[in-house]
Amino acid sequence: MVLLALEVPLAVSLTNRETQRVLADRLADATRFAALAAPALRSNELDAVKAELRRYYDLYGIASVLLDQDAQMKSVFGGPLPGDERLTPAIRGALAGRQIGTPATLWPWQEQPLIVAVPVNDGGAVLGTVVTISPTSRNRRVVISSWLELGLLGLLAVAACVVTALRMAGWVLRPVTRLDAVAHEIAAGDSGARVQPEHGPPELRRMSASFNEMADAVAEALERQRSFVAHASHQLRNPLTVLRLRVEDLGTKLVDDELARADHEIALAETDRLAGVLDGLLALARAERGQKRFEVVDAVEVALNRWLAWRPMTERRGIDLVTLVPDQPLYARHAATALDQSLDALVDNALKFTPTGGRVEIEVAGRDDGVEVTVRDNGCGMTEEQYRLATERFWRAPDAQNVEGAGLGLPIVMVLVEASGGRLTLGPARPHGLEARMWFPAGPAPAPPPAPAPAPPAGDSDPAPLRV
Repeated sequence: MVLLALEVPLAVSLTNRETQRVLADRLADATRFAALAAPALRSNELDAVKAELRRYYDLYGIASVLLDQDAQMKSVFGGPLPGDERLTPAIRGALAGRQIGTPATLWPWQEQPLIVAVPVNDGGAVLGTVVTISPTSRNRRVVISSWLELGLLGLLAVAACVVTALRMAGWVLRPVTRLDAVAHEIAAGDSGARVQPEHGPPELRRMSASFNEMADAVAEALERQRSFVAHASHQLRNPLTVLRLRVEDLGTKLVDDELARADHEIALAETDRLAGVLDGLLALARAERGQKRFEVVDAVEVALNRWLAWRPMTERRGIDLVTLVPDQPLYARHAATALDQSLDALVDNALKFTPTGGRVEIEVAGRDDGVEVTVRDNGCGMTEEQYRLATERFWRAPDAQNVEGAGLGLPIVMVLVEASGGRLTLGPARPHGLEARMWFPAGPAPAPPPAPAPAPPAGDSDPAPLRV
C-alpha cells in the first residue's frame, strides 16, 4: 500500500513530464512557424512558409495546417482538413489569441495525436493560426517504459520487503513455533522435551527459559509423586503381609466364638482389599513412568492366552467367557505387556459386574489401520456421565460401593493404552452392559524363521565338516 501510494503519483508525474516536454517542443516549433507566417499572410506570399512546413513534415512526420483569420486553409501538409472535429476547439482558441495544446496528458491507453495551435500575431492583431498534429505513439512508448521501470523497481522493493519481513518474522516466531511444538510433545507424554532458548528476541528467550524451568518443576513434581506412590505402596506391602499372617494366626485361637470368627474373616478380607489397592497403585505408578519400550505381539494369541488364564474363575462363577477372534494373526504394537495387563484389568472388571449365568466376550478385529480389542459384558452397564468418570483414579459408581475393587483398573488401562499410542473407548453393550474398546497401532509381522538346510544325499562319501 505504501508503494502504491508512492508509485501512482510518481507514474502520473512521469507522464505529465513527458507530456510537457513534447508539448513545449511542439509549441516552440509552432511559434517559429507563426513568426514566419505573419509577414507572409500580410503580403500573401506564402511560398517560404509552405516550404518550411513541407520540410518539417518530411523530416519529423508532423502534419501542419496554416489558416488565416477567417479560418480559411492556406496550407496543409499531412494533416486532416480544418473541418476535422478534433481541430475545431484548438483553431477557435488560437484565433482568439491563445496557445492551445491537446490532450493535456498523454495517457498510454489513449491514441489521439497531440494538437498544438499557435496564433499568428502582427502588432496585436491575429492574422491566422498555425496548427501542428503530432503522432504520439513514440511518446506513449516512453511513458510505458517509464511505468514498467517503476513497476519493476516496486516489485523488487516488495520482494525485498517480503524477504526481510519473512526473515524477521521467522526470527521472532521461531521460538514461539518451537514452544508450541514442545508443549504438544509434553502433552503427548514426552516429559523430557525442552525448548532451546538461544533463538529469537530477548523477551522470547526469557519466555523459553521460563517455560523450561516450569516444565522441569512439573516433571520433577510428577516424578516425586510417582516415586512416593511406588515407594509407599512397596513399603506398605511388608507390614501388611506381617499383619495378615498375625491375623491368620489369631483365627486358629477363635474356635468357639462365632462372632469373633466373623470379625476375623472381615479383617482378613480388608487386608486382602488393602493389598489389592497397593498392587493397583504400584501398577499405575509403573505405567505412568512412561517407559517407551515397545513390542509387537499377536493380539489374537494374547487374547486366547488370557481366555485360558481366566477360564477357571469364570467357570466357578458360572459366567460364560468367550473369544471372538479371526483365524489369522493380528499384530499390534504397544508398550511392553500393555495388552496383557489391560485385558486382565478389563476382564476382572467385567466379571465383577456380570451376574451368574452372564456372558463376557473378548473380541479382536482389525480396524482403522490398527488392531481393536474389545471386552464386553451383559451386566448393569453405566450412564453417560459414568463413562466420563470411570477412568478417574479411585472413582467408584454409587451402585458399586459394595463391589470388590479400588477404582484403579480402568485408569491403569487408560494409561497403558495411551502410552502405546492407542485409545480407550467406553460405551454401552447391546442389549445391556459395558463395552470397552482398545485400539492399538498395527505392527509389522515378524520375519519367518529361516528354512532348515537340506540334508545331504545318502551315500555321500565326503560329508560336510561339523562346526562347533
